[in-house]
Amino acid sequence: MPLQAPAGAPTMVIRRPAFEASGLTRAMIDARLNLTPDEFRVEGELVAIGPIHEEPSLVALIEELEGLGLRYFEDFFELSGNWPEWLKLFAMG
Repeated sequence: MPLQAPAGAPTMVIRRPAFEASGLTRAMIDARLNLTPDEFRVEGELVAIGPIHEEPSLVALIEELEGLGLRYFEDFFELSGNWPEWLKLFAMG
């Protein structure tokens, strides 16, 4: 089932195997971003985190993922959220 990426703020999409291999947990991400249940979703081979409304939080998450050895674009990708509300985007692996 595809994961919806909301407009207006970035959503981080991570390949599930890369997320699991990194040692990160939902609790660790939750502690940093204070997510609601709908802001951390797992479906098939993807983990979607967001929307992330604060740019420093997004930058810190990217730096953390890279510090754990994940590669931008290969293992994770940030969907900017820079599209109109009437457009619905979905991601699936």
